Amino acid sequence: MFEMKLEVVYVPVTDVDRAKAFYVDKIGFNADHDHQVNPDLRFVQLTPPGSACSIAIGTGLTEMTPGSVKGLQMVIKDAKAAREELLSRGAEVSEVEDLEWGSFVYFSDPDGNTWALQQMPQR
Repeated sequence: MFEMKLEVVYVPVTDVDRAKAFYVDKIGFNADHDHQVNPDLRFVQLTPPGSACSIAIGTGLTEMTPGSVKGLQMVIKDAKAAREELLSRGAEVSEVEDLEWGSFVYFSDPDGNTWALQQMPQR
Protein backbone atom coordinates (compact mmCIF):
# COMPACT_ATOMS: atom_id res chain seq x y z
CA MET A 1 0.00 0.00 0.00
CA PHE A 2 1.21 3.50 -0.75
CA GLU A 3 1.84 5.99 2.06
CA MET A 4 -0.87 8.52 2.97
CA LYS A 5 -0.65 11.34 5.48
CA LEU A 6 -3.56 13.27 6.91
CA GLU A 7 -2.34 16.85 6.92
CA VAL A 8 -5.36 19.21 7.00
CA VAL A 9 -8.81 18.92 8.54
CA TYR A 10 -11.41 21.58 7.73
CA VAL A 11 -13.26 23.01 10.73
CA PRO A 12 -16.31 25.12 9.81
CA VAL A 13 -16.72 28.38 11.74
CA THR A 14 -18.95 31.46 11.53
CA ASP A 15 -16.39 34.12 12.48
CA VAL A 16 -12.88 33.41 11.20
CA ASP A 17 -11.12 36.04 13.33
CA ARG A 18 -12.88 34.90 16.51
CA ALA A 19 -12.05 31.25 15.78
CA LYS A 20 -8.43 32.06 14.94
CA ALA A 21 -8.04 33.99 18.21
CA PHE A 22 -9.59 31.09 20.14
CA TYR A 23 -7.34 28.42 18.64
CA VAL A 24 -4.16 30.51 18.84
CA ASP A 25 -4.63 32.43 22.10
CA LYS A 26 -6.67 30.02 24.21
CA ILE A 27 -5.65 26.60 22.88
CA GLY A 28 -2.08 27.35 21.76
CA PHE A 29 -2.17 26.40 18.07
CA ASN A 30 0.45 27.93 15.76
CA ALA A 31 -0.88 30.36 13.15
CA ASP A 32 0.77 29.07 9.95
CA HIS A 33 -1.09 30.89 7.17
CA ASP A 34 -3.80 33.53 6.84
CA HIS A 35 -4.41 34.39 3.23
CA GLN A 36 -7.32 36.28 1.68
CA VAL A 37 -7.27 34.74 -1.79
CA ASN A 38 -10.18 36.85 -3.06
CA PRO A 39 -13.25 38.50 -1.47
CA ASP A 40 -14.99 35.11 -1.18
CA LEU A 41 -12.05 32.91 -0.16
CA ARG A 42 -9.91 33.17 2.98
CA PHE A 43 -7.64 30.32 4.06
CA VAL A 44 -6.31 30.13 7.62
CA GLN A 45 -4.13 27.18 8.61
CA LEU A 46 -3.50 26.47 12.30
CA THR A 47 -1.38 23.65 13.74
CA PRO A 48 -1.32 22.20 17.25
CA PRO A 49 2.21 22.25 18.70
CA GLY A 50 4.03 19.05 17.74
CA SER A 51 1.37 17.91 15.27
CA ALA A 52 1.89 16.89 11.66
CA CYS A 53 -1.80 17.64 10.97
CA SER A 54 -3.29 21.13 10.83
CA ILE A 55 -6.80 22.53 10.79
CA ALA A 56 -8.08 24.97 8.19
CA ILE A 57 -10.70 27.61 8.92
CA GLY A 58 -11.86 30.40 6.67
CA THR A 59 -14.49 31.53 4.24
CA GLY A 60 -15.39 29.70 1.06
CA LEU A 61 -13.58 26.52 2.14
CA THR A 62 -16.36 24.11 2.98
CA GLU A 63 -20.11 23.62 2.87
CA MET A 64 -20.16 22.05 6.36
CA THR A 65 -22.30 23.81 8.94
CA PRO A 66 -20.31 25.75 11.56
CA GLY A 67 -20.13 23.70 14.75
CA SER A 68 -20.82 20.40 12.98
CA VAL A 69 -17.41 18.80 13.52
CA LYS A 70 -17.63 16.60 16.61
CA GLY A 71 -14.99 14.50 18.30
CA LEU A 72 -11.69 15.73 16.91
CA GLN A 73 -9.02 14.20 19.12
CA MET A 74 -5.42 14.98 19.96
CA VAL A 75 -3.04 12.90 22.07
CA ILE A 76 -1.24 14.65 24.93
CA LYS A 77 1.29 13.56 27.55
CA ASP A 78 -0.43 14.83 30.71
CA ALA A 79 -4.18 15.53 30.90
CA LYS A 80 -4.01 17.39 34.22
CA ALA A 81 -1.19 19.67 33.04
CA ALA A 82 -2.94 20.30 29.71
CA ARG A 83 -6.17 21.20 31.51
CA GLU A 84 -4.36 23.61 33.83
CA GLU A 85 -2.58 25.31 30.93
CA LEU A 86 -5.79 25.70 28.93
CA LEU A 87 -7.58 27.13 31.97
CA SER A 88 -4.71 29.60 32.49
CA ARG A 89 -5.17 30.73 28.86
CA GLY A 90 -8.87 31.39 29.50
CA ALA A 91 -10.30 28.34 27.74
CA GLU A 92 -13.34 26.55 29.11
CA VAL A 93 -12.44 22.88 29.51
CA SER A 94 -13.92 19.86 31.24
CA GLU A 95 -12.61 18.16 34.31
CA VAL A 96 -10.21 15.29 33.59
CA GLU A 97 -12.14 12.10 32.87
CA ASP A 98 -10.15 8.95 33.73
CA LEU A 99 -11.11 5.84 31.76
CA GLU A 100 -9.40 2.49 31.14
CA TRP A 101 -8.24 3.65 27.70
CA GLY A 102 -6.90 7.02 28.84
CA SER A 103 -7.54 10.29 30.60
CA PHE A 104 -9.52 12.89 28.67
CA VAL A 105 -10.11 16.64 28.70
CA TYR A 106 -12.81 18.11 26.45
CA PHE A 107 -13.45 21.55 24.98
CA SER A 108 -15.51 23.22 22.28
CA ASP A 109 -14.64 26.13 20.03
CA PRO A 110 -16.94 29.20 19.92
CA ASP A 111 -19.09 27.55 17.22
CA GLY A 112 -19.50 24.23 19.05
CA ASN A 113 -16.96 22.07 17.18
CA THR A 114 -15.82 19.60 19.84
CA TRP A 115 -12.40 18.31 20.79
CA ALA A 116 -10.97 15.66 23.10
CA LEU A 117 -7.44 15.62 24.47
CA GLN A 118 -6.34 12.08 25.36
CA GLN A 119 -3.55 11.04 27.64
CA MET A 120 -2.80 7.45 26.68
CA PRO A 121 -2.83 4.91 29.53
CA GLN A 122 0.49 3.71 30.87
CA ARG A 123 1.42 0.35 29.39
